[in-house]
Amino acid sequence: MAAEDEGGAAAEPEATVEEPRSFKDLGVTDVLCEACDQLGWKVPTKIQIEAIPVALQGRDVIGLAETGSGKTGAFALPILQALLETPQRLFALVLTPTRELAFQISEQFEALGSSIGVQSTVIVGGIDTMSQSLALAKKPHVIIATPGRLVDHLENTKGFNLRALKFLVMDEADRILNMDFETEVDKILKVIPRDRKTFLFSATMTKKVQKLQRAALKNPVKCAVSSKYQTVEKLQQYYIFIPSKFKDSYLVYILNELAGNSFMIFCSTCNNTQRTALLLRNLGFTAIPLHGQMSQNKRLGSLNKFKAKARSILLATDVASRGLDIPHVDVVINFDIPTHSKDYIHRVGRTARAGRSGKSITFVTQYDVELFQRIEHLIGKKLPAFPMQEEEVMMLTERVAEAQRFARMELREQGEKKRSRNDNDDDTEEAIGVRNKVAGGKKKKRKA
Repeated sequence: MAAEDEGGAAAEPEATVEEPRSFKDLGVTDVLCEACDQLGWKVPTKIQIEAIPVALQGRDVIGLAETGSGKTGAFALPILQALLETPQRLFALVLTPTRELAFQISEQFEALGSSIGVQSTVIVGGIDTMSQSLALAKKPHVIIATPGRLVDHLENTKGFNLRALKFLVMDEADRILNMDFETEVDKILKVIPRDRKTFLFSATMTKKVQKLQRAALKNPVKCAVSSKYQTVEKLQQYYIFIPSKFKDSYLVYILNELAGNSFMIFCSTCNNTQRTALLLRNLGFTAIPLHGQMSQNKRLGSLNKFKAKARSILLATDVASRGLDIPHVDVVINFDIPTHSKDYIHRVGRTARAGRSGKSITFVTQYDVELFQRIEHLIGKKLPAFPMQEEEVMMLTERVAEAQRFARMELREQGEKKRSRNDNDDDTEEAIGVRNKVAGGKKKKRKA
């Protein structure tokens, strides 16, 4: 604990400076200040104000900050500045829990480092190992990786090692450890140099994170922006209490009521995500799913369509609830209530980002009351009910029931198609025509 206390003391001077300063004031070099400007980063966020000066002094950093607080900039800028001073290949490694987050961090490194020629490589599962080995052979400056696939390369890719590494970042460390990557993280810590700078970022300080901090960091400075669980001020949070058999009808009602907004709808399982996406498509909504059983290319495709506003509704499992900066989500709907209250914070953190306002609506059925009370307890406030007209919802039930029937048929057919072709390729893009195609495919098979 001594390290933390010393670190806390060292961080005190930084913590007192509250007024927005420029990146230049924080000690960021001119060429990187210009890059921030081009990205539209006018003033640094709180976590950046606290973490960047300490990191530039060469200290290890623990950053505790809520989602959407600008953490990526807080570690990317000091790394790029150090890289400018001593250019070197295989300079930094960023570990993240999910593939999507890895690609997003890579985009920010590319954007910030494009003018100085920084090359980064993403090493995650679901993508061909051979092409990744070739990318590693070119020795990029920055590797952004999920722990499992990186260990794979460290053990099996000839000539690849991290012995020269100068920086290690663990982003969303609590989530990395919750996903049981502990053994992989231990393996990585064993093969990288002791003499390095380490940044550990986490939304929550769990026992596992404290243990990791003791193992991986030397005399760190703690930069905590928000020690209490909280949701952003400009977020209007509501709940609706409904019988579970009418859940779909209430969802359709809310999408109609708030039409014109972009929605992110969280479901608890991959299957329910796919089913609800098909249901909404059958009712004419532009909905697109994102879940762990889709291939990596499909997941990125879904995300890009939503980011480009070609689709206004993204249905996702918790794979998507952390770290994804989708700038224009207006409304988050918890269609299935999260079983872990902390996931609620991350889900609703997809809206009201960077000072904008947003809404979140949580569906509470007769089975969810206890979980909902836990969430209210965690965030320390009672949520108001979302105003609704029950009669109007009931008028939708017939159309919804028909769409449910179609969705079930399509799900079944997709399942058969997957089994017959061993192909997990369907993101319901052509959902409406899927029945005919499958039927056609079956006929051809029989003839063959």
